[in-house]
Amino acid sequence: MIRKIIKIDEEKCTGCGLCAEACHEGAIEMIGGKARLTREDYCDGLGDCLPACPANAISFVEREAPAYNEAAVLAAKRKKAGAVLPCGCPGTHSRTIKHEAVKASAEPVSSQLSQWPVQIKLVPVNAPYFDNADLLIAADCTAYAYGNFHNEFIRGRITLIGCPKLDEGDYAEKLTAIITNNEIKSVTVARMEVPCCGGIENAVKRAVMASEKNIPVRVVIISADGKIPEV
Repeated sequence: MIRKIIKIDEEKCTGCGLCAEACHEGAIEMIGGKARLTREDYCDGLGDCLPACPANAISFVEREAPAYNEAAVLAAKRKKAGAVLPCGCPGTHSRTIKHEAVKASAEPVSSQLSQWPVQIKLVPVNAPYFDNADLLIAADCTAYAYGNFHNEFIRGRITLIGCPKLDEGDYAEKLTAIITNNEIKSVTVARMEVPCCGGIENAVKRAVMASEKNIPVRVVIISADGKIPEV
């Protein structure tokens, strides 16, 4: 069947292994110091590995490939979860699943989102919630990477999100219109540490400059393991 699947540029690949860690389906393995798509039927075509790659070595293509086999992926995960280390201890994945089950049973964190829509391309240029607002302009992945994102970033702010790598076009023009036509108090940019996320930071800075307004801009960079590195 013809479907969307990832393609890894071996020449660009630096062998960091971040894409293999980001691939929850286990479709990518590190072989000979390079990332390889070893199981095409494990690749769901959603591209969680794309933003994890600091070398921009991964892209989407549409080609003949076996269908995504969810049953095989789940079976592989169950097998990995039940693996026993040479010392007799359960595998780390097993401990992760148990930990996630405990977290899932805990009291859910209340959403701090105050407006809808949130996608940069969908929000109107003018809206009452922009009046005297503190803006949060965030890359999509940040809310998934940083556990307390709602309380520390979304609370008290108007939230706009986007992915500079996967979305078509440049955000700068839309953001310039929003900042120019509304009374914005401040802008916080939340982005991942991967290079492709620099696009959203650059778009915000260009938009503020084009608006000719003196608005404070704060940039927060989140690492792939969900931490905010000290500057």
